[in-house]
Amino acid sequence: MKTMLKPIFVLIILAVMLVACGSKGNTVSNSVGSTEDSVTQSTNTENSEISAEDAPQVDPNSVIASMSIHMTNNLLALGIKPAGSAIGGGVGDFLPHVADLLEGSARLGVVTSPDMEAVLALEPDYIFTDSHFGGEFLDKLEKIAPVISTDLDEGTWRDHLLQTASYVGLEQNAKDFISKYEEKTTRVKQMITDELGEGAKVMAIRVSAKEMRVMSMNRPMGPIMYQDLGLTPIDGLAAMTGDEPYAVISKEVLPDMDADAIFLIVNNDADAERSFEEFSKNPIWSNLKAVKNNHVYVLDGQKWLDYSSIGQDMAMDDIEQLFSKQ
Repeated sequence: MKTMLKPIFVLIILAVMLVACGSKGNTVSNSVGSTEDSVTQSTNTENSEISAEDAPQVDPNSVIASMSIHMTNNLLALGIKPAGSAIGGGVGDFLPHVADLLEGSARLGVVTSPDMEAVLALEPDYIFTDSHFGGEFLDKLEKIAPVISTDLDEGTWRDHLLQTASYVGLEQNAKDFISKYEEKTTRVKQMITDELGEGAKVMAIRVSAKEMRVMSMNRPMGPIMYQDLGLTPIDGLAAMTGDEPYAVISKEVLPDMDADAIFLIVNNDADAERSFEEFSKNPIWSNLKAVKNNHVYVLDGQKWLDYSSIGQDMAMDDIEQLFSKQ
């Protein structure tokens, strides 16, 4: 069993490791296509590509530090609890929908500002991260332990899950997870059609204290709504949002969007809730077709905004519960 280093020695060792060349760590950077595509890995330290067969095989029981919330949630989906994980910046802790699954794990700071002392004290065997959010810290992490980095901008959450599973020898777990998700999706899709009818036009909006956003067909919400569930977006949604995850809109344009159903996220803070409560009394809101027909569905934002395997699965559970109540 590994022992915890005393704080003063942690600081000393951290300083030494961050200025040293660091021979222990390397990085396996992954480029993912579809689930059927081959996976290419390259090591930063050797600046050469290696085959998938040569990539490190991680013992699921090893000490894993996850410096990416998305990677943490993919590990959890496979039944692996990392010894330590990054936390959410907005909540300053593990995200609420997975907090119970991370009980006992060390908190390693926010992705954009990792707690290197906590990572070092954990003495990890491997560090999982993603190049999108944690890429700038790779050189420091490599000096602590081998780093496995996934490019979240390549492929889907299914690809990311399958890729993570390949490192820990749990490919079947990933396939089973995806299969159960697809079965659930088919069931929920029919429930929504039964309630709204074929071809009903929908939109998702997110309300904060200062603005209203219409969510796009891109991540984090678009894939589950318009691809997995096959919902029909309101006219002009793609043009309005482009390649962005959302577009800020004026509340006055809501009637022009003519949505048959609205999926609503209100930020989990008092100011946002107060802002929406006031707007809900406005005739602009109360006269919307979706509101009049009682087709407004309040979503659990933490789950729906988490584009990871476990986040998408929990979001599907969330919407299934909503339509089960109809």
